[in-house]
Amino acid sequence: MSDEIVFGIHAVNNLLKRAPERISEMYVQKGRDDERFRTLFQLASSNGLRIQEAKKTFLDNLAEGGNHQGVAVKSKQPQAKKENELYKQLDDLAENAFLLVLDSITDPHNLGACLRSADAAGVHAVIAPKDNAVGLTATVSKVACGAAESVPYYQVTNLARTLKELQGRGIWLYGTAGEASDSVFNTDLRGPIAIVMGAEGKGLRRLTRESCDHLINIPMAGDVSSLNVSVAGGICLFEAVRQRSC
Repeated sequence: MSDEIVFGIHAVNNLLKRAPERISEMYVQKGRDDERFRTLFQLASSNGLRIQEAKKTFLDNLAEGGNHQGVAVKSKQPQAKKENELYKQLDDLAENAFLLVLDSITDPHNLGACLRSADAAGVHAVIAPKDNAVGLTATVSKVACGAAESVPYYQVTNLARTLKELQGRGIWLYGTAGEASDSVFNTDLRGPIAIVMGAEGKGLRRLTRESCDHLINIPMAGDVSSLNVSVAGGICLFEAVRQRSC
């Protein structure tokens, strides 16, 4: 498993809190000693990590021009969780399940953005198939800004079978489709639910679509026929958040 570079105060702080065992090296720009860095120092020290001082040019190269804010770490890439762990997590939930299912998302930037939205919305887990879908790559982690560590990401062997398992646990599946007759804004999303999103262009695969309990759309007022999956996912998730908080 190759190392990835995680940089930026928020992303490194999140990694130190949630998965410090993945970090092999930590670099901080010389002379940085403000309050935010002292918090990082304390977290690193409590996890037995040695901090190495580095020049800004070194960090610039390590982050490949990204905004590192004076800190970067080398870490092992996160791994998707196993399907049996998903069911244990669902069994342990003390509230209505709130899930995001991504069918055949292959662009790491889209997955990273979806994970970031899922984290912000308080989603319990993100589920995707193992085949024809991107895993938790370094690019995904960078785009997710820490959400790859905070949101459980499960890759399953047979998505249609997993969806049936979710239904058997009382979770309603709401698939997004442009031709659906019902709007997400007029759909009750307050119970145990999973929002099911398809890949850009192709949308939901046939078996995935047929597994959904209900199809919903996002009303479009302009000439554009569809939205980026991460944007569409964010709209659906936060409509659910709005309803569930009322």
